[in-house]
Amino acid sequence: MADKDPLIIIASNRGPYSFSQKEDGTFESKRGAGGLVTALAGLAEKHDVLWVAASLSEDDRKWAEAGNNQPQTVEGISLRLLIPEAGAYRGYYEVIANPLLWFIQHQLWDAPRQPSITRETWNAWNNGYVVINQLFADAIVEMVKDVDRPVIVLPQDYHLYLLPRFLRDQLGSSVQIQPFIHIPWPGTDAWSILPGQIRDTILDGLLASDRVGFQTNKDAFNFVQTCRYYLADAHSHGSRTSITYRGQRILANAYPISIDVEKVQELANSNEALLLRTTILNFVGDRKLILRTDRIEPSKNILRGLEAFRVLLENHPEYYGKIHMMALLVPSRMEVIEYQNYLQEIMAVAGLINANYSEAFWEPVRIIVGDNYTRAIAAMQLYHVLLVNPLADGMNLVAKEGVLVNQRDGVLILSEHAGAFFELGEHALTVSPFDVYGTAEAMHQALNMPVEERRKRAAALREKVTQADIKQWFYQQIQDALSASKNQAKNAVTSEVPAAKASA
Repeated sequence: MADKDPLIIIASNRGPYSFSQKEDGTFESKRGAGGLVTALAGLAEKHDVLWVAASLSEDDRKWAEAGNNQPQTVEGISLRLLIPEAGAYRGYYEVIANPLLWFIQHQLWDAPRQPSITRETWNAWNNGYVVINQLFADAIVEMVKDVDRPVIVLPQDYHLYLLPRFLRDQLGSSVQIQPFIHIPWPGTDAWSILPGQIRDTILDGLLASDRVGFQTNKDAFNFVQTCRYYLADAHSHGSRTSITYRGQRILANAYPISIDVEKVQELANSNEALLLRTTILNFVGDRKLILRTDRIEPSKNILRGLEAFRVLLENHPEYYGKIHMMALLVPSRMEVIEYQNYLQEIMAVAGLINANYSEAFWEPVRIIVGDNYTRAIAAMQLYHVLLVNPLADGMNLVAKEGVLVNQRDGVLILSEHAGAFFELGEHALTVSPFDVYGTAEAMHQALNMPVEERRKRAAALREKVTQADIKQWFYQQIQDALSASKNQAKNAVTSEVPAAKASA
């Protein structure tokens, strides 16, 4: 069994493709732009990969039903879309996953005021989050029950924290379970927001895994400490990277995610990017460009970034008419009221800066809202300063994309709370995301940095990114799971030998 190629199952809330039904009844697929999809495309070339995800639209559901709710092949990827009950999905996604868990893990809750764990919260947990995680588990169990080869299950992110336990209870040790958590894992205090029953169920769910993947060693350490603190039967025995629980040792490993270097460079050199680059150049002119590109999320710290730019203008009037801040903002979770309010605040602050500092033919801030990845890549080629100042970020791939494609030896200003800090911080200007004055001074330093220093920093950052791209991130996880699977099979054979002799 150990010599057979493994079946790799990826489980995630959002699948690699979305579907729209045409007038003739056939379906058109649209591939997602995320790094996970990109990594899978390369992985599928070497391994048998099955992706399990939720149907997120009516046409997604129709596509799944047209295939009898079984896996179907889309551009070489075997995909099964589950059809969750609408009310259960709303509770799972809109109440528990977003915003409750997301805000806890980014430490965004205003504890004296929010959140309040209400009857609605408990209902969303019991009849939403638990139900949808069980739905994923039942589907995976059904698909692997007759498989006679190694199975590796890779649950993705905070939507599926209970999936490992549900799988382990039904499949035992016959599968390798290795979730990856894309967002930060905070220290023990952050988890005190959750009622003990919910918190302990989440930790117990994850500890049914063989290993849990995180963006950084800090996240892995925080996970180990959280389990030790809240679960009586969880012990680290002095280890920073493993937990013993229910007699099993679970590893906490760091796998820093990256980008598809080849694909990003290809896009940067495309005709569409060239056209967009020309448009941006015509707008910016010969001014120096301070750029940020983010999803519209409170964790991205966009408001303090704007405030830092205002302080820069206030303290250094010599920049009037000579610099420009452009913010490319992608709508995110707009069904969540906190995100709607955040966008309104961003537009208000930007408007005030422009009202106070604009001149006849110069507007200091330009906010562009919309999802256009090629436009973001085109703009990244032109920045003099790239501002990445999140309050908390699992990684932040904008930092990696920017330093890869930039053509002006631009300077990266990077929050020490971004996961990317541990890889790129040495060659960036690092700031505390809460330090508005310090961020303004970092902008000033970047705009006046000597040419040779800019060149050296930019070259070092570019090399860091090109040395480890998204495929290596995924393959390392697969290799760790395969090694464990082979050792497990070898141990099983060894333990059977004495019993066989005894019976003889």
